[in-house]
Amino acid sequence: MTSRIILDVHALQTVPPSNLNRDDTGAPKSAIYGGVSRARVSSQAWKRATRRYFTDLLDTAELGVRTKRVAELLAERITARTPSLDSAHALEIAAETLQTATGSKIEPPKRKADAAKKNGTQEPAPESSYLMFLSARQLDGLADLAIEGAQDIKAFLKDKENKARAKRIADTRHSVDIALFGRMVADSADINVDAAAQVAHALSVHQVVPESDYFTAVDDRNTDAEPGAGMIGTIDFNSATLYRYAAIDVDLLERNLGKGLDADEPAATPVRRAVEAFVNGFVASLPTGKINTFGNHTLPDAVIVKLRAARPISFVSAFEKPVAADELGGHLEGACARLADYIPAIEQAYGDEDTETWVLRVGPATEKISGIGTESPSLKHLVETVGAAVADRLEPRR
Repeated sequence: MTSRIILDVHALQTVPPSNLNRDDTGAPKSAIYGGVSRARVSSQAWKRATRRYFTDLLDTAELGVRTKRVAELLAERITARTPSLDSAHALEIAAETLQTATGSKIEPPKRKADAAKKNGTQEPAPESSYLMFLSARQLDGLADLAIEGAQDIKAFLKDKENKARAKRIADTRHSVDIALFGRMVADSADINVDAAAQVAHALSVHQVVPESDYFTAVDDRNTDAEPGAGMIGTIDFNSATLYRYAAIDVDLLERNLGKGLDADEPAATPVRRAVEAFVNGFVASLPTGKINTFGNHTLPDAVIVKLRAARPISFVSAFEKPVAADELGGHLEGACARLADYIPAIEQAYGDEDTETWVLRVGPATEKISGIGTESPSLKHLVETVGAAVADRLEPRR
């Protein structure tokens, strides 16, 4: 069997009263697991937080933009390169180029267009009907192509070779976030990108009962003759120790990224950079739901990273039976004890001999997991060590 390169990231994070990720009623999301209600933070919420964290870690040239207003985005690049083109023309050739490259309709939204026609205002800019995810390098390539055919863009893109070029630009030189999280283009499945990273819904290791905060706000201009609140309301919240899990198929990540930005850099460098950014971003990021209200700025107390040669393995089953608070309260120590018992057992039954393990932990409550891997003194050290190990495994395959 061909050896794979799989990276697992596990984290225990205690979050105080908060509402990280709301459902349609405004309450924190939840799930039934092990027969009891658990706090839940959706994978989409944490993937979004991780992507936003990338802006502090990577150059913008290595990132993408996901938006319906993709024609405006491309038109800005066109006019930046060729200021002599007026904005209306730039928008027109941008829309035509994107439509050819992605197979998606790029046109003014009907409701906005009807409203503009009724009010006698300018027609809105064309948009895609769904979020379009393109890398900075893809947008640059499409801008150059659009400028090349600016004189008669429709005739230019009818040419078979130019049409193929547009498709090729949209399907090569993917950004780190596209390579990790994937891309779906509903109208052109041949340029879809399978996600190399999978992020699980974060679950509390214990049963959680939601709570509600009744609040009032006072009108600063009220007089003694007008007592009472200017506003009242309620905010739902919970608090929990969460088990978080993510996995990266490094082989797929390598295929998605293709060649790096710099042809002279070592072959494994783009993949290593992406892996390091993901581990750093996933561990350190936090969804921002109601964060101004609760100020719930915490970081994981325990992080376990495993590099495997077979398949991903989540440790969530360690918490199928809810962790009970100890006599003095708290769930973190109990959760670490569960992992300390569960991980060796599951690894013995299903693990591979090539598995490497690293641990980052904070405080005495996490001592139970200290013996299951090589300890790292800091997140920076952990990220660099994992990145180097991934590069080492990739290099013999070149």
